[in-house]
Amino acid sequence: MESKLRPNRSNWLFALLFLVSPLLFSVPPGFSQAPYYQGKTVTVIQSREPGGTGDMRARAITKFLHKYIPGNPTIIHEYMPGGGGIKASNHIYALARPDGQTMGSVNSTAIAAAVLGGAGIKYQIDKFFYLGAADGGGQYVFYTRKEAGTSNLEKLRATPGIRIGAQSVGHTNYNIARLLAYLLALKEPRFVTGYAGPEIDVAILRGEVDARFNQADSVLQRNPEWVEKGLVDFHVVLEIPKGTKHPRFSHLPELETFTRSETDRQLAALQRAFRIIGSPFILPPGTPRERVAILQEAMGKAFRDPEFSKEFKKMVGDDPEIVMPEVMDKSIKELPRDPEVIELFKKLAGPGPLPPG
Repeated sequence: MESKLRPNRSNWLFALLFLVSPLLFSVPPGFSQAPYYQGKTVTVIQSREPGGTGDMRARAITKFLHKYIPGNPTIIHEYMPGGGGIKASNHIYALARPDGQTMGSVNSTAIAAAVLGGAGIKYQIDKFFYLGAADGGGQYVFYTRKEAGTSNLEKLRATPGIRIGAQSVGHTNYNIARLLAYLLALKEPRFVTGYAGPEIDVAILRGEVDARFNQADSVLQRNPEWVEKGLVDFHVVLEIPKGTKHPRFSHLPELETFTRSETDRQLAALQRAFRIIGSPFILPPGTPRERVAILQEAMGKAFRDPEFSKEFKKMVGDDPEIVMPEVMDKSIKELPRDPEVIELFKKLAGPGPLPPG
């Protein structure tokens, strides 16, 4: 009896599936996976109250950041004031999910406090990922009123009791002025605080104070006649970043040229670094590197957008001082950490007498 082999139906189906599976599961050219951020919400935790200048800076940035993150996620802002940025920084460091959907916008004082050893700090600044800032850098100039009779550095050094105005103890302008007084060995300088920024210039005109440090661009915008007509005496400039010359003040000596030791040089470097960092956008430790790269690239594109500067000035009232992510990373890594330098800087930034030079 002749026998015939009949094909097994299951074998045929398996063979057919084997042949067509590459076609079923491969992604045809032109059909890519949806961006990670598509349909998602990114939360920005701000270390300040809503409605102030810092809030407006952050919102001006995220208005453009949304545009350049692939997938165009929704961006919302939450507020966590406290400790000059320490509370929000602690939260982002230890509690925020490191999935690339939570970022912080924190005060520059949060970075300085971590280096100088402030109370309540539970974060390590070297473990954050940095996305940049729009209020870092800028040139600072030191000037005195004509009536003070300090038309040059020799007269400035020889005049006792120069009254230097500033916003508050620990403010950038206060710290830079104290550093200048220390490096130039001024005679019994007095530091008068409690002013808003523009009020210090009014105090100079009234003779309430004799001098101040201020951002060069602020001087040119608010009081251009002071430069054009020589109504005040300009003495020293602090370049941020170092080597960046201001076209109107490039003839002035740079603050670091007055340093007398490596410790002095590091003091100047520390002050420069704190200022260049500005109010950074940060990501929690452990955020996947590919998402860090996406957000850093998007931030760079936002800053380079031709409309960004105009919108920033409209919302904030000042021109942006942009610090790109790679510059911020470098600045954080190069922050001086020598204990002797830190202790000396804390004395300079405090309310007590200047340390002996």
